[in-house]
Amino acid sequence: MIPGLAFLYSGLSRRKSALSLIWAVSASNAVVIFQWFLWGYSLGFSPTATNGFIGNLRNFGLMKVLGEPSPGTPLLPDILYSFFQMEFACVTAGILVGGLAERGRVMPAMVFIFIWMTVVYCPLVCWVWSAHGWAAKWGVLDFAGGGPVEIGSGMGGLAYSWVLGRRQKRELINFRPHNVSLVGLGTSLLWFGWIGFNGGSAFGANLRAIFAVWNSMIAAAFGGIVWCLLDYRINRRWSMVGLCSGTIAGLVAATPSSGYLHPWASVIVGVVTGSLCNFATKLKFLFHVDDTLDLFAEHAIGGIIGLMFNSFFASSTIMAMDGVTTAVPDEWVKQLYKQFTYVCATSAYTFVFTALIAKTLDAIPGLSLRCTNEEEILGMDEVEIGEFATDYIEIRRDVTDKPFFLEELKKKRKSFVVTAEMHELPKISSKHPTAEQQANHSPHQNDSKSDISFQNDPNQIQEVDIEKLSHYVVA
Repeated sequence: MIPGLAFLYSGLSRRKSALSLIWAVSASNAVVIFQWFLWGYSLGFSPTATNGFIGNLRNFGLMKVLGEPSPGTPLLPDILYSFFQMEFACVTAGILVGGLAERGRVMPAMVFIFIWMTVVYCPLVCWVWSAHGWAAKWGVLDFAGGGPVEIGSGMGGLAYSWVLGRRQKRELINFRPHNVSLVGLGTSLLWFGWIGFNGGSAFGANLRAIFAVWNSMIAAAFGGIVWCLLDYRINRRWSMVGLCSGTIAGLVAATPSSGYLHPWASVIVGVVTGSLCNFATKLKFLFHVDDTLDLFAEHAIGGIIGLMFNSFFASSTIMAMDGVTTAVPDEWVKQLYKQFTYVCATSAYTFVFTALIAKTLDAIPGLSLRCTNEEEILGMDEVEIGEFATDYIEIRRDVTDKPFFLEELKKKRKSFVVTAEMHELPKISSKHPTAEQQANHSPHQNDSKSDISFQNDPNQIQEVDIEKLSHYVVA
């Protein structure tokens, strides 16, 4: 799922910031693995913590994490369960870093991710999946992470985008994905990975896992179809981005619900999620928050829908198909109250503490979360990474950034010099050199297509028009 997120975000962004998002998702994966090994798993699942809010450091550095039954399920040994939960943490962070799209600095974002996982994600996990968590004891139904993963990443992404601020107006004009093929590829990888994400949450090859997989597929299919139809109603085009967005929204809603529902209920989940998440993409304009990749609309809203539908459609028959679960859902009104309270608590806690962490980091010298206006225009790939997903930088500079580029050249040197023999810029030819040219070639000359050389001898130089030379430099 990590590569799927990376390709999805890269395709949805502009070309000039595409690689920075791949880097951010990949780097966040490494940061979370370290955090989870260090103390993340212990803070989420330590069996000796009983406060119901967060664990302790009993399992610091995976100490005492061996083959005994895990705190989350008797079906898995502790060491395997810790690894499985680490992947959930990595995916959550990967979703969240979409909030820095096109104007966020990547290195401060990695510092933010480490702190956020400790302060926000670990408590959310403890609440609902630890045997001592307040939500788990109360009977909240969250199968595979509607709260920690989906609301956590969606509300966290909204708060991070709010702290970063909106992109410049010129960057919002005609904004569109630079590579829809990558969007499709990323969605396909995510869909495949989500089968393990939801199916694996049954902790074994049992009937409950099969129902979870079926429900995930059904919700994804109907979510994609409905979203695409709604987009067609407006644009009269069958949008690939719309199909992918609806598919992901359906999978998000299936995350908290797929292990509780009969397949027919997942049809309703998919249709409702595809509709509401599509309309929710307009909420960012109401909030005046530049949620570039719609993390709130797809993940937070989708996760909330899945959690709330558990109140109406959760079945004790499906829950018992793993062979160990004996819990029975409450009468729907009481369960609805529990689910709603859990949604409110998770949403509020995530948004407030995400904003506090981001604001605090942003005030520390050297850890400013946002780039400058000039860097935003150039793009995060050039400024932050120094490499490009699709390297059209020469064409970009020659066509769109020529005024900026020429100004920089003038600042560095008032005039450029070439050898006395060069009265005109050379014409680049693809023909092979003649025998005479090869004989006259100096071994100290490079193999470039030009005879231009910048020498220090003032007797052999003359000035050349800077604008002509700039075209040659970027060619």
